[in-house]
Amino acid sequence: MITLKSSDGETFQIEEAAALLSKLLKNMIDDNCASTPIPLPNVNGKILAKVVEFCNKHTEAGVDAETLRAWNTEFVNVEAATLFDYIPAANFLDIPTLLELCCQTVADMIKGKTPEEIKKIFNIKNDFTPEEEEEIRGEKQWAFE
Repeated sequence: MITLKSSDGETFQIEEAAALLSKLLKNMIDDNCASTPIPLPNVNGKILAKVVEFCNKHTEAGVDAETLRAWNTEFVNVEAATLFDYIPAANFLDIPTLLELCCQTVADMIKGKTPEEIKKIFNIKNDFTPEEEEEIRGEKQWAFE
């Protein structure tokens, strides 16, 4: 078992096989740096708990591809803010399968949406004056087609 310590001090136990999904953790295990709790300063406890759950599910014996696909769909069926927290955690821990799943989910969220709908999804405030916005739209018309 490998012990992980989140940025807010929570500790989590994870099987070595599951930890190996993370290239960061794999390198630490290979370098014999996993004998003490591994500090993960970029991941809070709430998100680390979900990452551990993801890794455990993806190394669980006897799980077929169809079941895993359905489980993944349910795993990323969360509020946008939580999904956006998964992405930097997956990137920091270097877990390609989780990162790709989350990024694809975000891409699916914005596919076919208008710029205004995308701004709402990402909570982006428009800080352009109407004149500046009109100038940009004129220069970059291809982006609005």
